[in-house]
Amino acid sequence: MSAPRSVAVVGTGAAGLHTAEALRRAGYDGRLTLIGAEEEPPYDRPPLSKQLLAGQWEAPRLALRGPQALAELGLDLRLGVRAEHLDRRERAVRLSDGRLVRAEAVVLATGVRPRRLPGGEPGTPGAHVLRTLADALALRAELRPGTRLLVVGGGLLGAEAAATAVGLGAEVTWLVSTGTPLAAVLGTEPAALLTGLHREHGVRIHRGAATAVVRRGDRAAGVRLADGGELAADVVLMAVGSVPDTEWLDGSGLRLDDGVVCDAHCAAGPGVWAAGDAASWPDPRTGRRRRLEQRTNATEQALCVARNLLAGQSGARQAYEPVPYLWTDQYGLRVQAFGTPGGADRFEVVDGSLAERRFAGACVRDGLVVGAVGIASARALRQLRAQVAESGPWQGVPIQGVPGQGVPGQGVPGQGVPGQGVPA
Repeated sequence: MSAPRSVAVVGTGAAGLHTAEALRRAGYDGRLTLIGAEEEPPYDRPPLSKQLLAGQWEAPRLALRGPQALAELGLDLRLGVRAEHLDRRERAVRLSDGRLVRAEAVVLATGVRPRRLPGGEPGTPGAHVLRTLADALALRAELRPGTRLLVVGGGLLGAEAAATAVGLGAEVTWLVSTGTPLAAVLGTEPAALLTGLHREHGVRIHRGAATAVVRRGDRAAGVRLADGGELAADVVLMAVGSVPDTEWLDGSGLRLDDGVVCDAHCAAGPGVWAAGDAASWPDPRTGRRRRLEQRTNATEQALCVARNLLAGQSGARQAYEPVPYLWTDQYGLRVQAFGTPGGADRFEVVDGSLAERRFAGACVRDGLVVGAVGIASARALRQLRAQVAESGPWQGVPIQGVPGQGVPGQGVPGQGVPGQGVPA
């Protein structure tokens, strides 16, 4: 089967852009349309809660590619328009400006959108989410010394925003639902280390559940708690998770279940593929479906989609079998994690120590290595990654790490995307 004569990629985030780039690198010379709801050309999201929010970077530095690099891709670039419907029979995407984009193959890379609390609807002064460049700039404009910021949500986004806001002089309260926030992401021991760092830097951690944003006049003034109490604030950041941006696919005939349901090759149906935060595919290690909201996954899945799209129905298609990777920068430390550390029943340190805040450790569940977490111990962490990929039994064999090899901001050596500092 020959390659499609036209491809439409819906979504201009990392997954969408890397799909387009991978197609061109593979020699695809057909019509290639890239569609994005935001006005900005493709940009990177991880710095939104860190460097951009802190004012260390300005918006142009987030660009994934400069104007010349984008031009060299030969794209039909449609910015500031939302995809509103996919007609698979007509092989067409209807846009919010009324136009149709016809394509023989469509790649769905629309990502996710943030959840909001009741009372914190878009346009409410003082109530913020953090997903887009506009979101980050709006929140940054409100953070100044003495501002009382309430961060709702115990995930990585909330943790990073809290750390950044403290650095700007804000008085930060972090509302979490568990005793050790981030444990589900990083495992109990590394999460406890980070929780302690937040307390050291003056973050007040409150355990509870928010039910709604409280307003004074038309402005957010805190949140109401499930126990009937309230937490007051000048600014509220709702970091309470996200949902796949897939409603526009209702009626398309695609299966939607917490994302776009794909097969092992990332195909959602004939001529339709999915990559990035909204793609759901069967994990070959567990047999269960999974969806990853991780920057590295967006890149790796985009490469897989481009390769399989060009392979057509031939046996050259490859199953998508990533080793999940994430990183977080907080208080000058870069924490890196492979696999699924959350839920491990043992954390085996193989290099350094948690007390030193330089370590690498294996996350073991039911005797199997399911994850690895480290700070500034790159060689040992890289070796643990291989064990995570094998999902084999923990042998208890020490790994010889090299002190000083993990440099914050550089990722794990040998695993990087040029210019991004993250594993590919």
